[in-house]
Amino acid sequence: MSTLGDSTRCVHAGVPALSPGDPLQPGPVFAAPYALPPDGYEPGTDGYGRGDNPTRRVLEAAIADLEGGDTLAFPSGQAAVSAVLMTVLRPGDTVMLPADGYYNVRTFASSFLTSSGISVVEAPTAGPYPSFDGVRLVLLESPANPSLDVVDIAEVSAAAHAAGTLVAVDNTAATPLGQRPLDLGADISVASGTKALSGHSDLLLGYVSTRSAARYEAMASWRTLGGAIPSPFDAWLARRSLSTLDLRLRQQTANARALATFLLEHPAVTGVRWPGLPTDPSYAVATRQMRRIPGIIGFTLPSAAAVADFLRASKLVTAATSFGGLHTTADRREQWGDRTTPGFVRLSCGIEDTDDLLADFTSALPA
Repeated sequence: MSTLGDSTRCVHAGVPALSPGDPLQPGPVFAAPYALPPDGYEPGTDGYGRGDNPTRRVLEAAIADLEGGDTLAFPSGQAAVSAVLMTVLRPGDTVMLPADGYYNVRTFASSFLTSSGISVVEAPTAGPYPSFDGVRLVLLESPANPSLDVVDIAEVSAAAHAAGTLVAVDNTAATPLGQRPLDLGADISVASGTKALSGHSDLLLGYVSTRSAARYEAMASWRTLGGAIPSPFDAWLARRSLSTLDLRLRQQTANARALATFLLEHPAVTGVRWPGLPTDPSYAVATRQMRRIPGIIGFTLPSAAAVADFLRASKLVTAATSFGGLHTTADRREQWGDRTTPGFVRLSCGIEDTDDLLADFTSALPA
């Protein structure tokens, strides 16, 4: 891992060496076909946009520097997870998924994997885990979305590898500045770049990182043949946004710490979850494993109606089903099919001033 600081790495990662007159930030390259040599295609040169794009490579190089593994970009986090599942698993295999993780992954598994002869088992992120014997792949999500439970990645990876099981970790909530799953023993790190990584709520993106050349090539082939590529403009936007990742995460974490502490003492609120709270069940593992805690909080209000009243009264919190952006947003997760109570809220802290958010919550929650 580089000895440079996080902000320095975010600004400079993946950017090609500059010559006088070059733009500091390379612009997007829009191309479907590229000019070929008259005597035929030469491997290593750009030939067609589905497999080749210099803007996408700049983004991938930047994420690779932060994650510590060769990286492929995809048009969404779901596309990235699907690439992992479909290139690793075969009929007759078993995959273990987080019972409290992103619901669309479980939906994909029940809709498509099981019909292909793949067995699906679930385990809670915090454990206990069943035996890994006979399991081809275990997908972890830490912190889990939306439960915010944290798993000891190194411990589970060691146990899984002893049984011959591959380990993939969904690193969306933590980001590579929060933790590097490959350093902790995971075989694959996968994430939605739609969230905090790009952080401006203006694009969809996913990526996969690995240190295995064989797994990288399998997923690269899957992406090219399946056509799951991000656009050059989205790749350019994501690389531009990545430069401020450290700055954004600092403020989001500061806001989460202040709001979680406030919510913990509020009489209308129960079940506050933020792994940075000393009272949180995941605190010990999170503070040992993670370099920083993300700006995502879970809490429960008495009912769905109470959540709606709070959102109507708030001047700074927007109802939206994503997290990691500049704006503070709240999402009542039960409406999407997550296994939560009707009043459970996933709060994504933005980069607003902390005192302004505290004042807004103070006035809006009594509603």
